[in-house]
Amino acid sequence: MATVDGQRVFYREAGPGDAPVVVLLHGFPTSSHMFRHLIPALADQYHVIAPDHIGYGRSSMPSVDQFSYTFDNLTEITAGLLEGLGVHRFSIYVHDYGAPIGWRLAMDSSFEVTAIITQSGNAYMEGFAQPFWDDLFAYASSPGPDTEPGARAKLTSQTTRWQYENGVEDVSLVSPDGWNHDQHLLDRPGNDDVQLALFRDYPTNVDGYPALQEYFRSSRVPLLAVWGEGDEIFAPDGARAFARDLPDAEIHLLPTTGHFALETHVSAVSGYIHGFLGRLAA
Repeated sequence: MATVDGQRVFYREAGPGDAPVVVLLHGFPTSSHMFRHLIPALADQYHVIAPDHIGYGRSSMPSVDQFSYTFDNLTEITAGLLEGLGVHRFSIYVHDYGAPIGWRLAMDSSFEVTAIITQSGNAYMEGFAQPFWDDLFAYASSPGPDTEPGARAKLTSQTTRWQYENGVEDVSLVSPDGWNHDQHLLDRPGNDDVQLALFRDYPTNVDGYPALQEYFRSSRVPLLAVWGEGDEIFAPDGARAFARDLPDAEIHLLPTTGHFALETHVSAVSGYIHGFLGRLAA
């Protein structure tokens, strides 16, 4: 646990202290808990750091009156954690909400992001799968009593479970631990206001796509995209789109799985990561 700008930031850490650093950035509606199997798989060769964003997991959850829940502010907290840990050079693994946080870190001159691993971490309009995003963009563009119910539907236990199971051929392989853990935290008093605030702020990430894509073209940052082929939240076309700006991007679509591919394909994902980062170090 660390304290950044008065907020408690929980993070998981493993691996040799002198090894290359990989920062794992989780998405909605989960926490670093989603990396519970990936962390030990990477810690043999890498120093792994996986924080919980503010409002998620075991980190602080101030009310919306006490903290402005924007992706800029979540990034500032993550940057403060890394600064406090003395980490300035690292690879990032981004998933879902972790992507816009990771993109901001990558474009921050305070840090050197040496490589990007994106697993359903979107950077292109092609990635937004319908109909999942319809209600969220409607709410973000016009918050009010007509659009809020559609946004709140994303916070139900049915939707949380669906996020884990969508696109998975054999759902018996998906442990209920993930969605039950996430739903317990979503159901905390006041967390719905946190999530609604971030839904309203999400278009700022889309507004940043042109600058982000220019960063890809100018930096030629090494990138591995490894996505569930059945993801109905961030569609496979979002993975393929990276090749437009990063022709050398390594792109793998995992059959028979979806948005939370680590629940069913952690060995495959960790294998791709080891190969990708190993080739960069060679």
